[in-house]
Order: sequence, then C-alpha cells, then structure tokens
Amino acid sequence: MGATERLAELGLELPPVAAPVASYVPAVRTGQYVYTSGQLPFVDGALPVTGKVGTGEGLVDPADAAGLARTAALNALAAVASVAGGLDNVVRIVKVVGFVASDPSFTGQPAVVNGASDLLRDVLGDAGVHARSAVGVAVLPLDSPVEVEVVAEIA
Repeated sequence: MGATERLAELGLELPPVAAPVASYVPAVRTGQYVYTSGQLPFVDGALPVTGKVGTGEGLVDPADAAGLARTAALNALAAVASVAGGLDNVVRIVKVVGFVASDPSFTGQPAVVNGASDLLRDVLGDAGVHARSAVGVAVLPLDSPVEVEVVAEIA
C-alpha cells in the first residue's frame, strides 16, 4: 500500500501547502532530498492554539501539543509532496527536528514531538521512521506551540 492510500485509510488528506509568513519557500528539493522549512500546525490557514507548552493554567497541555505536532508533520508532508511530484515519491523520512515552545519547567519535548514522528510512521510505514531532535525553545513564530522540519529522501 502506498503512502497516499495509507493517508486515506487514516482518514487524512494533505492540506494545501501553507503560505510562507516571511522570506522563504515551504520546501526545497536538491537531488534526491527535500528539506522543508519549519512547518507550523496551521489548520485552514490559522493556528488552532497558541502559547507555551506545559502543565498548569494558561499553558498548552502536552497531549494537545502532540496533536499539534502531528498537524505540523502533516503540513510538512504536504510541502514535501509539492516539490517531490506527490507523496508516493517519498522513499523515506531521514530527519525530523521538532521545536516546542516550552514553559521553563517543561521537559517533555520528546513526548510532544512523538505526535509528528507517529504520524510519519503511520503514513509511510518503515520509511517514516527517522532520526530526530526534540528541542525546547522560548518562543516560536506567531506564538505557535510547536514547529516541525523534515528532511525526506525522494525517488
């Protein structure tokens, strides 16, 4: 089963590629690799939640942030597909970098970025298993709780 079929089986669709919010492009292909710019968890052109991730009043719950990381990874797949000739041309996800806007006491960044990693594995199977970094940061663009970058090998 190809990635496009798995995506449909999961009840998902690739969203339109998010328009850049500054001077860059969503993805660049060089040789057999695609590098995405940082992808935010936009849904219909807007961030569903903003703020820092952590536990406590006024913070984005880590489980919700993992869902946002999943959305950001889906947006990254859309960016990859847009320059790779489609999702089925992805040979493997090589590297993922997940950034989590974290409350100073929050140390659960890996669990948040698992949302992105799990989505990539679910859609691409073994080809979606990748090397990864999960980084806590003070703030992200537009006060997004998460941002995801992907490097993909393509056919």
